[in-house]
Amino acid sequence: MKLEGKVAIITGGAGGLGKETSLLFASEGAHVVIADYHKNLAEDTAKEINGLGFCVDVSKRDQVDRMVSEVIQQFGKIDILINNAGITMDSTLVKMTQVEWDQVISINQTGVFHCTQSVVPHMIKEGYGRIINTSSIVGRMGNFGQTNYAATKAAVIAMTQTWAKELGRKGINVNAVAPGFIMTSMTEKMPENVLQRMKEKVSLQRLGTPRDIANTYLFLASDDSSYINGAVIPVDGGLSI
Repeated sequence: MKLEGKVAIITGGAGGLGKETSLLFASEGAHVVIADYHKNLAEDTAKEINGLGFCVDVSKRDQVDRMVSEVIQQFGKIDILINNAGITMDSTLVKMTQVEWDQVISINQTGVFHCTQSVVPHMIKEGYGRIINTSSIVGRMGNFGQTNYAATKAAVIAMTQTWAKELGRKGINVNAVAPGFIMTSMTEKMPENVLQRMKEKVSLQRLGTPRDIANTYLFLASDDSSYINGAVIPVDGGLSI
């Protein structure tokens, strides 16, 4: 198993891409810690994989620090951090409210900062770590109605590459994944003609699956990627080329 004995925190780990990653990591031998805003979902998913579940708002530093402290007490280390938690509050520039801007920034950007800064001292102590941040193709391409979301995903790329420079010498690899169109519970509700247009934009002519993203997280979290640092891997079926 690729992650035997590793301790992995997965934010947003109780739904969608995060849950798929939690299930996969557990099957590969990791001790999975699920940090999710939804308490019941976090606890239910944790029970499913015999992991730990925490109700955490990553925009609140005290909640993040409390979770990290409890994980260290339980396991003595943190090997892997998947910064997967994120939200969307879409609106065009002229209609976007301050609340829509602030909330997306606080979760998608500040939340990544909070979790990483809280975990990194423990990784430095062990001389080992894998940090994987969830960006998006819109972080490089932009997207209509997503000023706030695209800004955070561009910031995640910048933070990833900065941290790779700072932390690589400490034995910590920092990389990012940039998903494209992924089939989730939200996209499944879209009209078939809309889904078809999305597929036609992708050179592979299909939408991605949550497992496509989870497999990439697994690769970056494992020793198979030991010489990859500061990379931003698009998992988009060729949409961004």
